[in-house]
Amino acid sequence: MNTNNGKYKQVLTHPIYELVSHAANELGVSAFVVGGVVRDLIMRRHNTDIDIVTVGSGIELAKRTAAMIDPDLHVNVYRNFGTAQFNYEGCVIEFVGARRESYSHDSRKPVVEDGTLEDDQMRRDFTINAMAISLNGEHPYELVDPFDGIGDIKSKLIRTPCDPDKTFSDDPLRMMRAVRFATQLNFDIYPETFEAIKRNAYRLDIISKERIVEEFNKILVCLRPSKGIKLLDESHLLERFLPEICALQGVQFINGKGHKDNFLHTLEVVDNIAMASEKPNLWLEWAALLHDVAKPATKRFDPVVGWTFHGHDAVGVRIVGSIFRRLHMPNNEKMKYVQKLVGLHLRPIALVEDEVTDSAVRRLLFEAGDDIDDLMMLCHADVTSKNSAKITRCFQNFAKVREKLHEIEEKDKLRNWRPPFDGEDIMKTFEMPPCKDIGIIKDAVCDAILDGEIENTRPAALQRMLDEGVKLGYEIKNKPEELS
Repeated sequence: MNTNNGKYKQVLTHPIYELVSHAANELGVSAFVVGGVVRDLIMRRHNTDIDIVTVGSGIELAKRTAAMIDPDLHVNVYRNFGTAQFNYEGCVIEFVGARRESYSHDSRKPVVEDGTLEDDQMRRDFTINAMAISLNGEHPYELVDPFDGIGDIKSKLIRTPCDPDKTFSDDPLRMMRAVRFATQLNFDIYPETFEAIKRNAYRLDIISKERIVEEFNKILVCLRPSKGIKLLDESHLLERFLPEICALQGVQFINGKGHKDNFLHTLEVVDNIAMASEKPNLWLEWAALLHDVAKPATKRFDPVVGWTFHGHDAVGVRIVGSIFRRLHMPNNEKMKYVQKLVGLHLRPIALVEDEVTDSAVRRLLFEAGDDIDDLMMLCHADVTSKNSAKITRCFQNFAKVREKLHEIEEKDKLRNWRPPFDGEDIMKTFEMPPCKDIGIIKDAVCDAILDGEIENTRPAALQRMLDEGVKLGYEIKNKPEELS
């Protein structure tokens, strides 16, 4: 439908719109702002990506508009796609000619042809993304809304403009996008649309892992990621790329003893992180999502204590690596960060339950390094008990641990600590070749520092190094200068 009153001029505050209007008039073509930016303008959400569609050449309109701004303004042209873009006033402005698309069953790459505005709107994924506002012509600033996107915004619904089975079969990534928009906007997915997602979930397999993860990451940094993860699970999409999370579901009872549903617990932890973080922290969200990923593999029943998950932290580290590799995710510091938090997530809890000793705190600081604050946030988020007294007691103990961490850090400077000597010192002192005894000596000295037996200084470390070497039967050949 067209809303023919031009009232949408007031929402088009960015200066690019007037410039595009003039450029389109000079070229004798019609131009429209379309898609997500229109949705966000109507919903008063911030958006820095502005899409312009013209019934003509998007590249020529981009060049003409850019020349009005600055003859030297660089325009990125992608002739294979018929698009062009440039940056202006804090936004990325992309231009494309109106087009229609057709797909083959085994590919998400469409055959693209020139089309009308109506063709272009019909190829859009959802009604709320299929709206356009005219920028010139006989009726500028009209809303062109053939699928009642405005109505779906008011009803808070995600719905496809055309047959949902065809929409999702043509481009299965749109199923992930449906869940992402529902999570970001706190909308519901229209029942018919959701049923089509379930019917076509298997089609996600033709999408690259990188594109799937890109959409999933956008879900993880939402205000309430659990909504999206639940929708992915209920629609059978989650099992297509993260079956390990699906495996956390369910409660098993033996002799009247059960364990909590680790899937629901994980969702709580993920939401707790989202609420506690001042700004979205994607990799901390991944750590929250995967912190208990090894519980299905380590679950055992003990007649005395009930269900146990011994070693799920250590096994979880290996599973994190396999997931990152399978999904073609960063195999670098990001993965190591998630592995570190998964591997250490029980340590602060153990400190809460036991006496908080200086030695234990030193070791935690040593192993966590600069990630100690994120680790403590994860452990805090991991407390999801419904027993208010237990939660209060646990958080009080966490406060003591934090206080001890601060005290030890100030005194011993152990964050990202490295021993004040190295293997070269050991070999030179005892004139010994490279061998396993070097590691034994080094570990013994490190343990002595972390246990508080000796000071964290080079002279103290070197003296203990001498003692440990002599214990192993080595003779001191070159006494370190610091001890002379």
